[in-house]
Amino acid sequence: MPDAPRALISGITGQDGSYLAEFLLAKGYEVHGVVRRASLFNTGRIDHIYQDPHEPAPRLRLHYGDITDVSSLRRALAIARPREVYNLAAQSHVRVSFDLPISTAESIAMGTLNLLEAVRQHQQETGDQVRFYQASSSEQYGRVAETPQRETTPFRPRSPYACAKVMAHDLTVNYRDAYGLFACCGILFNHESPRRGETFVTRKITRAAGRIKLGLDREVFLGNLDAKRDWGFAGDYVRAMWLMLQQDQPGDYVVATGRSISVREFGQMVFAHLGLTFEDRVRFDARYLRPAEVETLQGDASKARTALGWQPTTSVEDLARLMGDADLELARREKTLRDAGHQMPAREGHDQQ
Repeated sequence: MPDAPRALISGITGQDGSYLAEFLLAKGYEVHGVVRRASLFNTGRIDHIYQDPHEPAPRLRLHYGDITDVSSLRRALAIARPREVYNLAAQSHVRVSFDLPISTAESIAMGTLNLLEAVRQHQQETGDQVRFYQASSSEQYGRVAETPQRETTPFRPRSPYACAKVMAHDLTVNYRDAYGLFACCGILFNHESPRRGETFVTRKITRAAGRIKLGLDREVFLGNLDAKRDWGFAGDYVRAMWLMLQQDQPGDYVVATGRSISVREFGQMVFAHLGLTFEDRVRFDARYLRPAEVETLQGDASKARTALGWQPTTSVEDLARLMGDADLELARREKTLRDAGHQMPAREGHDQQ
């Protein structure tokens, strides 16, 4: 498809990358993704849309690379010649960023700088005009000065992850101002799905609920149950990413549902949906507390609704049911294998996000 629009996604194997790749393919794009080389396959989230490179004109193409290796990014840009670049690659776990602050900063802050500079040089050398999306985060607001948070709310980050995201955000704005790059920051509030990593608190809860329902687990250990977040569905949020790059002028946008609930309330929704009582099964573990907590995040997506025509389609109740049902089905498959005598691999300890 020589006339198909082309996009390059860093972090294509992650939750957001997989949903975005699906979305763009459905719109007729040729999608290129940057994937890190690993000893084990890490493409599970995109296996259902993977296309054999030996097929004529595959519309999904993967390139080995790393956000911390600028030469690999330049090579991917040269091959893909994209109209749009989506920077979704990062060490994305807030709690883990306290344990791995340097690698977190390298992947988020320096990784974004690497990709911005690669795009700038690519435009200069080829004359191609590239539109750039940066995955900013509600965690940048940190100890918030106002609720709900909007594009003008000051950032007061409370974790190495959030600090690195602020730098990446500011770098993107700087490249827009300094070089005229069409660059947008999507300040996305928490967005979840059945593809969320199992160490993130929403998925940790839904995985535990499914396993407890079928007798595979007895309880779940969590940290701060009172932290409040604005949770939406990742499939909704990638649509906002795309819409930002279709505008006449670049800008920054909050993407959120506008509703905030606690970890406790989310757990109660999931467990009740599966006929369980959350309080009977949850246990507190101080190891899952952050050294510096962010108590409440709630977004005001008025600008995205007005300027982009975007709004979420999935409520947090629908999200809880969707994730709960998916992980109950996963637990059923695990139970079937266990009952057939298969040895199940030990599950690693999980850190709450």
